[in-house]
Amino acid sequence: MALQKFKFAILMLISLMMCALFFYSPSQLSVQAQQPTGSIPTVTGTPLGVIVNVDPSLPFVNVYSGPSTYLYPSIGLLLGEQEVSAYGYSEDGNWLQIYYPGVPDAVAWVYAPYMKIKKPGSLPVLDSPSTPTPASTPTIDPTLQAAFIVPVTSTRLPTFTAPAPLSLSSFEENSDSATQLPVGLLIFGLGFIGMLGVAISFLRGR
Repeated sequence: MALQKFKFAILMLISLMMCALFFYSPSQLSVQAQQPTGSIPTVTGTPLGVIVNVDPSLPFVNVYSGPSTYLYPSIGLLLGEQEVSAYGYSEDGNWLQIYYPGVPDAVAWVYAPYMKIKKPGSLPVLDSPSTPTPASTPTIDPTLQAAFIVPVTSTRLPTFTAPAPLSLSSFEENSDSATQLPVGLLIFGLGFIGMLGVAISFLRGR
């Protein structure tokens, strides 16, 4: 009898332990570890001011770091009809400074005739930013330059020698031509005498 009571007590103890494990919840434990603290950044909206948008007839326009296409590099683009906030005009009035996130100070410049003012307002005249300094200054290597430069050797022109003077034939007048008979007249006279002799011989023969 006593043995049966002992077994019954053990079974009851095991049953109570199983019930306790079944209803156990870890969330009931209190965590004493220190929670990390941090600051939540405050998000501030960008002031709108004057709103401009890209001319609808253009698919896109280039955006520059300054009011010039020659002195400043291109840093992005705006799509057609895209709206942005404008801060002011350049000194010559041809460029608009706009809000352009993703670049230093979130400002850029766009050519003003490509933009249309959607929300009018007064815009001040702004100074141009400093031109960017090139990362490196190109230099010419004298050794490399000498390899591609062909030396030009000066040649002396031949000495000019004047030609010999041209000798022209000169004819002297014959002073005795007035006392001499012409050659044609002499030939005509001889021919006439010959013909006369032939005629005389012909007449004698008859």
